[in-house]
Amino acid sequence: MSTLDALQIAVRAIIANRLRSLLTLLGLVIGVSSVIALIAVGQGTQKGVSDQIRGLGTDLIFIEPSAEATTQQGGGASPITTTLTRADADAIAANGNPAISAVTSHITGEAQAIAGVNNVGAESVFTSSNYAEVRDLEVATGSFIAPGHDRAGSLVAVLGIRVAETLFPNVDPIGQEVRLSFLAGRVVFAFTVIGVLHEVGGAADADDQVFVPITGMANRFRFLYTPTGDLRVTQIDVQASPGADTEQLKQQISELLLFRHNRTDPDFTIESQDDLLEAASEVANTLSILLGVIGGISLLVGGIGVMNIMLVSVTERTREIGIRRAVGATAGDIVNQFVTEALALSVLGGMIGIVIGVVASLLVDGQTLGDQEVTTVIQAWSIAAAFGVSAGVGLISGIYPAWRATVVDPIAALRNE
Repeated sequence: MSTLDALQIAVRAIIANRLRSLLTLLGLVIGVSSVIALIAVGQGTQKGVSDQIRGLGTDLIFIEPSAEATTQQGGGASPITTTLTRADADAIAANGNPAISAVTSHITGEAQAIAGVNNVGAESVFTSSNYAEVRDLEVATGSFIAPGHDRAGSLVAVLGIRVAETLFPNVDPIGQEVRLSFLAGRVVFAFTVIGVLHEVGGAADADDQVFVPITGMANRFRFLYTPTGDLRVTQIDVQASPGADTEQLKQQISELLLFRHNRTDPDFTIESQDDLLEAASEVANTLSILLGVIGGISLLVGGIGVMNIMLVSVTERTREIGIRRAVGATAGDIVNQFVTEALALSVLGGMIGIVIGVVASLLVDGQTLGDQEVTTVIQAWSIAAAFGVSAGVGLISGIYPAWRATVVDPIAALRNE
C-alpha cells in the first residue's frame, strides 16, 4: 500500500466520522494554540521589561542603598534611611575616571499632584539639570530643569506625559501651577510647570513622574540632610563612556564608596543595565517555559485523545482489517494505514491550532488587562515546536493502535460483526 493510498483511506475514515474527528481535533487545536499564545505572552513580557530597562538610558550604572543597611537604620530605602549622599555622587564625578561620562543623583518619593479640580498620584523626583541627559529623557514642550534652577532652588516642575494629560486635559501645561502634596497631605508646595516630557511608553516610570530641582526641595526639607550636612539621595546614576568596561568601573566605584563610607562591607548595591537585563531575561525565560509547559500539557491531553480514538477505530474496524489481511495486505500495510490516519488528524489539528494561536496572540497584543498592557511576541520557534510536537504526538499515538491492528487474527476478524 502506497502512502497516497493510506492517506486517501485516512481522509475517508475521518470524513465518515465527522463528529468524532472534530472532537479529537479540538484537543490538538487547543493544545497547539495554547503553546503558541502562552509563549507569545511570555516573550512579550520579556520584551516589555527589556525595553523598559533600556529606556532608562544608555550605558547606565545604578547605585542604591543596600536593603540590609537601610533595614539596620529602621526602614526601607527612603530619603531618611538611605546610606548615599550627593557628596558621594560629586566624588564619583570628580574622580576623573575616563570611563565615566556623567553622574547624576536624585531623591524619589510619593506625592499627590494637584491642578485645579484634577489630581493624580505621581512619583516625585528631586534631581538636577543633567538628569534628562543621563536618562535619555526628551522634552516634548517647554524645557527641562536648567542649571539656573539648580543654583536658585527654583520651585519649577517638569511633568511626565501621563501626569500632564491627567492634570491639564486639553490645556497647555506650560506656565500653569501644579501643587505637590507630600507626607500624606501635611506639606504642600506650588510649582510652575516649565516642561512636559515625550511619552516613553509602556510601563515607564517617567510618564508618571514629576521632576523638580533637588536644591529647592532640600532647602525646604531639612531632614534630607545628614548630621554632618550632606544631602541624602536615594539613587546615584553613573553613565559609562561608550565601550567602557562596566564590570571594572563598578569595582572602581565600589572601592571609592567603601573608602568614603569607611567600611569594609558595602552599604550600597551597584548594578548595570546589563545586570538588570540579564536578571529580567532569566525571570522572563522561566515564565515562558512555565507557560509553554502549561500549553504542552493541553497538547499531551490532545494526543491521548488521538490514541483513544484510534483504539476505538481499530475495534470498530476489526472486520475491515480482517478483509484487508485476507486479500493480501501485510502487517506493514495495516500499520501504515492507521499511523497515516493518526498523523492526518494531528497535522490538521496542528495547522488549525497555529492559525488560532497566531490570531489570538495578535488580538491580545496591546490590550490592557487590569492595569497592565499585554504585549505578545510570536516566535517562529514556538510555532515550529508546537507543530512538531503535535505531529510527533500523532505519530506516537497511532503506533500502538496500529500494532494492535496487526495482531488481529484474520479468521477471527472476518467473523466479527
